Amino acid sequence: MTYIIIVLIAYLLGSFCASIPLSKHVYGGDVREKGSGNAGATNMARVYGMKAGIATFVLDAVKTAAAMLIGAAIAGEAGKALAGAACIVGHCWPVYFSFRGGKGVSVGAALGLMTGLPVFAAIIAVFFAVSLSTHKVSLGSICAAAALPISAWLANADAPMLSMCVFSALLVIFMHRSNIRRLISGTEGDFHAKK
Repeated sequence: MTYIIIVLIAYLLGSFCASIPLSKHVYGGDVREKGSGNAGATNMARVYGMKAGIATFVLDAVKTAAAMLIGAAIAGEAGKALAGAACIVGHCWPVYFSFRGGKGVSVGAALGLMTGLPVFAAIIAVFFAVSLSTHKVSLGSICAAAALPISAWLANADAPMLSMCVFSALLVIFMHRSNIRRLISGTEGDFHAKK
């Protein structure tokens, strides 16, 4: 029952996709109907500018940290890891927004931070190195996701957190499956934030 409570709390927190209320109530439109159609920080930056993208990233990171801290308070490291996994599921399939959410990148970054600063530094470095060199944020996101469990393992993360990192990385990569197809076919566009 304890773990069920953690999953429910974390999923409900994760389901608050910051981009959707921000785009609707601050910018006057649903970000899921513009740009790539995704409810994530990248599409917010693409459609409404970098300030909107950064605000989305920060809010999504805060909800992730909150969920994991609650999980840790209830059931230690196992609860923390379980909350992280449930939060990213909620972000990708939010109950409040017809199960149309983001691709888990902002949440994945927060999961890395909650795993440890070296893990966070590693995935952020991978993200920016790949994104800036290729001009493709999707590829940077995929590579950063793949780096998450590797860096967690190198940082000697415990079994629950390492398992959460593996699950989250696989989920983020799965959510980018259409991007992967476009990357393979050479049709994935370069990222340009709105001025």
